[in-house]
Amino acid sequence: MKSKLSKNIGIIAAILVLMGLIFPLIFNNLKFGLDLQGGFEVLYKVNSIDGSKVTNDMVTNTYKTILNRIDGLGITEPVIIVEGNDRIRVQLAGVTNPEDARNELSSVASLTFRNTSDELLMTSNILRAGGAKIGTDANGKPAVSLSIKDKDTFYNVTKGISESSDPKIVIWLDYEDGVNSFSKEGSYCGSSSAPRCLSVAGVDQGFASDVIIQGNFTTEQVEKLVRLINSGSLPTKLEEISSKTVEASFGVNSLEKTFTAGIIAISAIIVFLIVLYRFAGFIASVTILIYTFLTFLTFWLFGGVLTLPGIAALVIGIGMAVDACVISFARIKDELKAGNGLQEAYRLGNKNSFMAIFDGNITTLLTAIILFILGESSVKGFATMLIISIIVTMFIMVYVLRFLLNLFVKTKYFDDKLKLFIGFDKSKKNKKDLFAKMDFIKHKKVYYLITIVLIVIGTISLFTNGLKLGIDFNGGSSITIISEQELPKKAIEEDFKTLNYDLYELETLNDNSVIAKINDSLTNEEVVSAQTYFKNKYEARTDIGVISNIVSRDLIKNAVLSLIFATIGMIIYVSVRFKFSYAISGMIALLHDAFIMVIAFSLLQFEVSSIFIAALLSIIGYSINDTIVTFDRIRENITKKYKGKFKNKEQIDEVVNDSLRETVSRNIITSITTLITVLSLIIFGSHEIFTFNIAMFIGLIAGVYSSIFIAPQLWADINKKNFGKPIKKKWYEEDDEKEELKIKGINS
Repeated sequence: MKSKLSKNIGIIAAILVLMGLIFPLIFNNLKFGLDLQGGFEVLYKVNSIDGSKVTNDMVTNTYKTILNRIDGLGITEPVIIVEGNDRIRVQLAGVTNPEDARNELSSVASLTFRNTSDELLMTSNILRAGGAKIGTDANGKPAVSLSIKDKDTFYNVTKGISESSDPKIVIWLDYEDGVNSFSKEGSYCGSSSAPRCLSVAGVDQGFASDVIIQGNFTTEQVEKLVRLINSGSLPTKLEEISSKTVEASFGVNSLEKTFTAGIIAISAIIVFLIVLYRFAGFIASVTILIYTFLTFLTFWLFGGVLTLPGIAALVIGIGMAVDACVISFARIKDELKAGNGLQEAYRLGNKNSFMAIFDGNITTLLTAIILFILGESSVKGFATMLIISIIVTMFIMVYVLRFLLNLFVKTKYFDDKLKLFIGFDKSKKNKKDLFAKMDFIKHKKVYYLITIVLIVIGTISLFTNGLKLGIDFNGGSSITIISEQELPKKAIEEDFKTLNYDLYELETLNDNSVIAKINDSLTNEEVVSAQTYFKNKYEARTDIGVISNIVSRDLIKNAVLSLIFATIGMIIYVSVRFKFSYAISGMIALLHDAFIMVIAFSLLQFEVSSIFIAALLSIIGYSINDTIVTFDRIRENITKKYKGKFKNKEQIDEVVNDSLRETVSRNIITSITTLITVLSLIIFGSHEIFTFNIAMFIGLIAGVYSSIFIAPQLWADINKKNFGKPIKKKWYEEDDEKEELKIKGINS
């Protein structure tokens, strides 16, 4: 027995050592976002030059042009994302000169045709948009087919070149006079003097039709040449609609703070679990470390870019992982109280907890998917990490945790050491817990009244104070200024008057750091001018984010759509898994949680940004988890105690009270563990995600309240109202009583 125990402990130790050796390698090879290592981000709107509709091909080719330009900048691992139908987001982490990068990216791709003396012959105007295609020559070899728009000009130029002493046309992309040259001795396409040369075509006659560029090309070379020619002849232009620059020192500081907050949170949770569940808590702590390791590993394998919101999602995922542990352990304890031995209690506890864990994670996954689809930039990064976290949680907490615990259960070492194993004292199994006599139904009118009062106060606040919308929703610019010297508030306010910018908020972080919000959406030149101004006056580093009204309108639209889709999706899911009465009462409770978060931000005048929407949806997904656990116990108790049918309305109240008494401790414990992580991020984490964490903190408290005092009571009221009414059969259900067959002359 002890040898098996020692062997299993050795397995755990080996797993921890292996993860400890591999994790630094994974972490050091992760891609970090701008907010963690500094850099430059810009969002472009792709417009057509002639006013025509922007097509997918135009956007794709523009994307490829930008990619080629970034390759020319020598930047490794850029992030280029096509958003919607006509937008391209570019993130260049680690860029030291954002202005050069901006100029290189936004300039229009220029395709020119020159002679071997570098004299301009034609521009891309002679070609049709996207007129280069993959073709074949007379011998069936890969070639480039060009569709000519201005045939007269093309004929005159090609005829003149064919009669010259060096009958060749050199095709250039972004030719720069004085830098690029084909006339230098030893020059050829791709040489140091002609790196932007695409091709050299021999011309033996004048052409007044479409032509083919042929040579000793491979298929890959032809594909690349077609792409490059088309990228230089696009009828599109890029409109910058938002941008952000982050100093490297800002990013490093944010990473250190958030990483520290994460370590503190995980450490506190581990101590909490071990104190509460003893040896099982220790194994749960090991699985949480495995969860964290696998989440980072999966994120790295998928090539994800780690951002501050992504780390926040990871920490929330830890809270959900703990939630799965607590559900399982609470069920095992219930079976031990019922008199089952450890092995049987372990089996039944895991069996009975599975669906509650599954339902809770699926509903949160639903909101994460909606965030991923409709979110942008940091919100999409948050959603990506949350999706990975949920999937890893299901695998680790359902299979790995149970596998590891089962290794020790099978040794039978803990059969008579239940307190050591899971904190269960057999001598106190009949002792009632804190909530055993609490009547959750009796005072429901008080709970409803509290909610109504909060709604009234919140509505008044929304009409009087409104919401303090950040630049994400209003448009404008956010300028963070950090200096080694003191930055007096009055002096900074005067600086913005000097710069002639409309300053509407100045937040002092400390004596040397301020964040200024202005209504103006700064242009490229204005960004550089502001950076230069504060550097010259205060030797300050600046982090500037710019949002246009176009982006803010879309963020508002996507936020509303996200909330609508999340609510509808959950109503459908809970209705299918339970019944419509569960879904309606659950959704009212969730809308209560969301509204509490909104009115709290209105009363406290915290800034509402795009990441607030992520927090709002996260709470909707997370809060339903607690509610579903209670609903799952209600449904189970209806079957066990009342054979699936109530005899009177009093039994409805009884089942709600019994179910809440059995689950309320678990709901509070899981909320405490998640609050530990959120509080850690609030106290020790980065300022950039402060409002997100405050929103989560408020939402978690509101969620605990609604899952205990709102949702179950509403469910009881709905069912009491419908008590005694005939239950309509669903279309797929058969009648219990068959209709009597009427036969003429016999029983008609």
